[in-house]
Formats: sequence, structure tokens, C-alpha cells
Amino acid sequence: MAYTPTIGLEIHAELKTRTKMFCNSPNDPDEEKPNINVCPVCMGYTGTLPVANHEAIRHVLKVGVALGGSLADYTEFHRKNYFYPDLPTGYQVSQYKFPLVSGGSLHDIAITRIHLEEDTARSSHEGEEWSLVDFNRAGVPLMELVTEPVIHDAKTASAFAQELQLLLRYLGAGDANMEKGQMRVEANISLSSDDTLGTKVEVKNLNSFRAVHGAIEFEIQRQTQLLEEGAKVIQETRGWDEVKAITFSQREKEEAHDYRYFPEPDLPLLQFTDKEIKEIKERLPELPQERKTRLIKEYGIAEEAADVFVVNKDLGEYFEQV
Repeated sequence: MAYTPTIGLEIHAELKTRTKMFCNSPNDPDEEKPNINVCPVCMGYTGTLPVANHEAIRHVLKVGVALGGSLADYTEFHRKNYFYPDLPTGYQVSQYKFPLVSGGSLHDIAITRIHLEEDTARSSHEGEEWSLVDFNRAGVPLMELVTEPVIHDAKTASAFAQELQLLLRYLGAGDANMEKGQMRVEANISLSSDDTLGTKVEVKNLNSFRAVHGAIEFEIQRQTQLLEEGAKVIQETRGWDEVKAITFSQREKEEAHDYRYFPEPDLPLLQFTDKEIKEIKERLPELPQERKTRLIKEYGIAEEAADVFVVNKDLGEYFEQV
């Protein structure tokens, strides 16, 4: 029996700002010493109050404009409650019902929403019986983009992630360096033999385009084998083993109600004026596809050469200066 894979992506990207999302601790991804860029707010001390980072909000709105999405005239933050050692407050400040951006598309892939939240700290498992936590990353502005489940192969999924990385760099919203963990991809994969969607499996924390492609390819093969054997696919979260090139089970998938979302009481509601939105649209730089089209038309170069100059922006600018 033939099975059709359906894939949706959730992509987290750290934003390039001077300070963290809700405090004035530096946002420095190159800081080599652990637990240096911290303060009582991002460490979750009792009695502290967050203040939203306006620069991070503008970055997400810029991405929304570039992708042709609908910008919210009203939004608010929510608390997403769960316990994990790298989450000092026991909850993550995120957005639930009212994201900053709804709709839009990239690389002909429809987008569901883009919202803003804070990143967690970074755990490192140095031994079998203990781990270390570095809170430098805790509270860093984190954009989450969710696609519609309209992707059907690993190559398209990987290409979408590459296009988004390029867009973020052109907008100056983030470096999206996957080796540094500044952009992480989660793939939701299901298989079905008819028009309905199958049981969804989420593969988390894919930190390279190769990993995105490999994890999706493996998961399609794994689920196909299960279904052909008459077994059921379990809705769960899985990880990716780069060395063995396999996914592995981590936990059963949570639902939204498991996080007990409720409005963040310490942050005000956000509303944007027409003037603010107009200013963002007017200051939008030349986007990658616009640059590619212009280079081909203006200099008469081949499409392959234009692609090189678009991906390597500095090289493209040097070419134009020469």
C-alpha cells in the first residue's frame, strides 16, 4: 500500500537584539563563560518583573511583512507551564491565542503563525549522574514560525529552512547559525493512505539542514514499515541521533492543555498603530528573491550565479561594487 507523508515544521530562531527578551542582560551568543549574562529577572527570582523588548517585537513584525502575513493589531503574552531544569521560573513566557503574525508564505509553503517567546537555558550532560546548566541563553528572544502541514518530502522541508535562514539574515533579525543553536527545526511527520492525516510524530531540535533531511527521511521509512506490518504509529516526541542516523523515542507528545496556558499577568497587552506598521513596511530591505531577480535583470548573469551572490550576501555586494 502506498502512503503519503505530510510534514509541518516548527522553526525556532533566536533574534539579534542588544538585550534579552524581558530584561537588560546582554544577548551575546558568543559568550564563552557560563552564567555571565544573567540577572534576577532571567534567573526567575521571586518579585522580579519583566519588560518586553521592543526591538525583538519589531523583528518579528518585519518577518511577518516580508512573508506577506497579517500583522496583529492586538496581542498578548501567555505563560506556558512545564518543569524542566533549564527553565528557572517553571514556565515559559510565550504567545498562545494571539500571535504577532498570522498567515503568509515562503518558498510556496503556507505559514500558520509566527509568535515570540523567550528561550530556555542550555543544559550539558557531562556525566551519567549529573548535568550542568548555563543560563546565558535563558530569556533570549526566540521567534517561532509554524508552517501548515503541506510539505510532502524531506528535500522541500530542508529547502524551506534554508530560505528562512537567508531571510532572517537579510532582515537583520538574526544570524540563525544552526551550529550555535540559534536556529532549531522541529518536524511533525505523519503518513496516510487516504486524504486524512495520520498519527503525528514530532522530531525535535534538528540543528542542521542535513539533520532535517535525514530525520524526515528516516521517520518516513520507520512509519511506513510499522504500517505495513499492521502496527500503530504512536504520537510521541523523538530525537535525532546524528551518528547512528536514526530517530529515538523521548516522550509521549503533550497537548496544549497540558501546559495550562494563561495570560501573563506581569506584561501589558500590546497594540500597534497604523503608523508603526507603515514604518516597518517602508524600512524593509531588499529581500533575497527580489535581489536575485534584480541581479539577473540588471547584470544579465545566469540564475546559478545569482543564487551564489544571494546566498553569500557579502560576495554579492563585492560583485556589484566591482
